[in-house]
Amino acid sequence: MGSGQQPQNGKGWFRALSFKVSNCAGSYWAFLVAVALVLVWLVTGPLFGFSDSWQLAINTGTTIVTFLMVFLIQATQNRDGKAVQLKLDELIRAQTKARNVFAALEDAGEDEIKRFEEEFRELRQKGFAGEHAVREAARRTQDD
Repeated sequence: MGSGQQPQNGKGWFRALSFKVSNCAGSYWAFLVAVALVLVWLVTGPLFGFSDSWQLAINTGTTIVTFLMVFLIQATQNRDGKAVQLKLDELIRAQTKARNVFAALEDAGEDEIKRFEEEFRELRQKGFAGEHAVREAARRTQDD
């Protein structure tokens, strides 16, 4: 979404809401409000005789907030993760010495990832470092 553009689908409102809520929930002020609510709840304990209803109020409130926040924060995390992956992909593709196979590694199967892990472990054990390791890995890719 560029500046002033409306989302093209019905999910845009959820993306905007999840972004705003996660930003607010992670703020200093949200933490202070949460602490204040817990303090108010604690102070009212004697007024309600520390009853089951008094305990149920805080348990229900925190459960509902937690349940909803899980989905909103996960949506924001998913979006942020995709954005980071795209940025890393662009950096990999912009480097002439980098292997482009790594640009979409998040979509690779477990076997492929394990093969790369073993390759890098072997390079480290042989003492390849920095530029030399990059050249050796590139040479291996060309030999395949």
